[in-house]
Amino acid sequence: MPEPRFRSRTFKRVKKKLPGGSTVTHYEKRRPKQGTCPVTGETLKGVARERPTKLKSIGKSKKRPTRPFGGVLSSRAARDKIKQEAREQK
Repeated sequence: MPEPRFRSRTFKRVKKKLPGGSTVTHYEKRRPKQGTCPVTGETLKGVARERPTKLKSIGKSKKRPTRPFGGVLSSRAARDKIKQEAREQK
């Protein structure tokens, strides 16, 4: 019987093979959900889906797109927002 903290599905169960041929169950934290756009509700493309400890080791350009509103708004919503701001300046 696993420890009480591992009985729920908070932790993902991963079977690991050992050199002797037996298997052991390791428990890993699950990855977070894909980011979504607050305006359109669609999933954000090019945004890393990892735990914060793994995000520390990868570069900024791999975490999110390097464009205005990258990683926050979808490309369609960002395009509309940029157009709206440009029209307000005139």
